[in-house]
Amino acid sequence: MARNEILVDEKVREFLLEDIGFGDITTDSIISKDLQTEATVFCKEDAVVAGLEEASKVFTILGCTVKLLKEDGDPVEAGTPIMEISGHGKAILKGERTALNILMRMSGIATATQKALAEARKVSSHVRVACTRKTAPGLRYFDKKAVELGGGDTHRLSLDDCVLIKDNHLKLVGSVKETVKRAKERVSFTKKVEVEAKNLNQAMEAAEAGADIVMLDNMQPGEILRVLKELERKKLREKVLVEASGGITEENIREYAKTGVDILSMGALTHSIRVIDMNLKVKG
Repeated sequence: MARNEILVDEKVREFLLEDIGFGDITTDSIISKDLQTEATVFCKEDAVVAGLEEASKVFTILGCTVKLLKEDGDPVEAGTPIMEISGHGKAILKGERTALNILMRMSGIATATQKALAEARKVSSHVRVACTRKTAPGLRYFDKKAVELGGGDTHRLSLDDCVLIKDNHLKLVGSVKETVKRAKERVSFTKKVEVEAKNLNQAMEAAEAGADIVMLDNMQPGEILRVLKELERKKLREKVLVEASGGITEENIREYAKTGVDILSMGALTHSIRVIDMNLKVKG
């Protein structure tokens, strides 16, 4: 994902405004404005670190100097120092929670993605693990970047990335064939067309209509295998990418990867996050 300096800067300033409010009354009342200090951020768990660039922006906006001890995407062990900050004590304390929240969330997503991908790759060397648009409003850039840092695929970043025909589209139009036809006629040739299929018939209709990607939604591994076999029988398998989505977890991802699909998408990577514990320690 290309870095978007303007977006990140605006978002980080928004996060700081939310947390600081009209002023950090604790810090402002007890810490001298002339006090200079240093601080270190530690990762307290084994993790894939993510969000270092965004968290460092918090402190640079507040006038601090930041030294990164690790790079985004690096695996680290519990207790590893990952960032050093120097500057006004007040500034460091005002940015502490915002920076840690970014790091903890993004590292949690990156770590979960890396674990899921590692499990899937035990049985399928080519399969991709992707996230979905089930991100927290306002945090999509951060969530999607964290997935990428964990080795995953970002899927659609927004609705203009590709055509994805879902069940509600089909209800309003009437048929898979007609929806694919309209999309192919009206959307730029640079955009892929994907169809969400609930059963074997829909999957075959989508492939036969010329869809680039067929998403097998909430199908069990046995059902997925039947679809793949039918695509092979009709000599359509090489013409489409096949994505499995719905109910895929770190615990069952190997069963889905064994089927031979090309993509495994997991909403849980961004909607059910377990953050990575981190802390910031100032030098006394």
